[in-house]
Amino acid sequence: MRLEKMWESDPLVYSNLVEILRKEAKEGSSRKPKSCSRAALWLTRAMDFTLALLQRLVKDMSQNMEQAIEECYNLTIKPWHGWISSAAFKVALKLVPNNNTFINVLAAKDETHQMVQDDITSLISLLIPLLSQLHSILELYEVSKLKSP
Repeated sequence: MRLEKMWESDPLVYSNLVEILRKEAKEGSSRKPKSCSRAALWLTRAMDFTLALLQRLVKDMSQNMEQAIEECYNLTIKPWHGWISSAAFKVALKLVPNNNTFINVLAAKDETHQMVQDDITSLISLLIPLLSQLHSILELYEVSKLKSP
């Protein structure tokens, strides 16, 4: 919402993420807890988690979802979380649906598990270059290593 609000404030000036990050870097506000830079960073980390989970899922559609989610969290987001956020994650992990429920939520009407797997594979191929570019941009503006406030 922060990024969208910044864009809406002047769509010509803030026509893309780079312009927003550049503005905050120039002002020295990119490291502040409520910055758009930090919002972009956490959105990127969430997408890293999603990518890791989808990659695991496409390899083995029958794996234990709770275990897969926990392992993906440990690899992608946990290093940046403090103890309170990590504890909240442990609670949320108990609400994870089983594998079939999760896949059925992803599936369109009358879509088979193989079709879902093919869709996931296509999405992964789109996410990888996008995330690579996002990480490069975040590193350029020196916000890629920020932890939770």
